[in-house]
Amino acid sequence: MTPHYIVQAIFALGGAVALLAALFNWEWFFGARNAQSVVRSVGRPRARWFYGVVGALCIGMAVYFFLETLAQA
Repeated sequence: MTPHYIVQAIFALGGAVALLAALFNWEWFFGARNAQSVVRSVGRPRARWFYGVVGALCIGMAVYFFLETLAQA
């Protein structure tokens, strides 16, 4: 497996976790120290929207770069 596929998989996995955490309101995710700064700044509902959008963007980037990699091969 080449390194760019590993990076694409990390983006897809991270995006999926962020998107699922936003959809299911996972306490362990929003209780984490990194997410707490966003939750304190904008509140939990807006933090869920933020992480949902970030997750969707990460998944979209992974798909886009995967398709670009296939096109160049």
